[in-house]
Amino acid sequence: MLHTTTTNSVNRGHALAIVLFLIGALLAAPSIARADAPANDPMAVVKDGVNEALPILRDKQTPTPVRQQKLREIVARSFDFSEMARSALGYHWRQISPDQQQEFTKVFSTFIENSYLAKINEFTSGEVRFLSVRNDGPQYAIVKTSVLMAGKDPIDLDFRLLDKNGQWKVYDVTVDAISIIANYRNQFNRVMNNKGYATLIADLKSKEAALAASMGT
Repeated sequence: MLHTTTTNSVNRGHALAIVLFLIGALLAAPSIARADAPANDPMAVVKDGVNEALPILRDKQTPTPVRQQKLREIVARSFDFSEMARSALGYHWRQISPDQQQEFTKVFSTFIENSYLAKINEFTSGEVRFLSVRNDGPQYAIVKTSVLMAGKDPIDLDFRLLDKNGQWKVYDVTVDAISIIANYRNQFNRVMNNKGYATLIADLKSKEAALAASMGT
């Protein structure tokens, strides 16, 4: 069974559901920086993503499918889907064919998008505080933020970015130190070890189709 939550051990109730969607929106940070967001500044890239995503989240007048499509278009040019898919499959990535790698990347990418876009109407309000940024190797950076919502404990979000050809792209997010990609890797590893790639991709396609149907896409 594949799950869309970050981990079964994280139980933050409705607040976590909101944050999970907010992650999806924040991951839509534009990878091509504007004049006020230098390409070599991952913090500015994440801030620009927040500024672009939050008005869409708060806009309750525009039909949900239209808002979802706006976010999807941003996501399509900003995720490092190849890196995310390869990391989520772990060492099993080398065990499948190039065609299967391409198939898995496509299905997993759509699954990730729909997992969070399906929650668009759960977002009500919240404040994102940008805390710090640090290098995590020559091409990697971590942007630390905190999400504040009324009546809820602050939730720590760390954005992990990869510099590819001068453009910073998000390839993972941790929620209270729990990595989304690591969580999926654990799930996928169990399926691959016990039942193989055919079962994994079939389960993932089924889950993605169910999400798409719930969204009316």
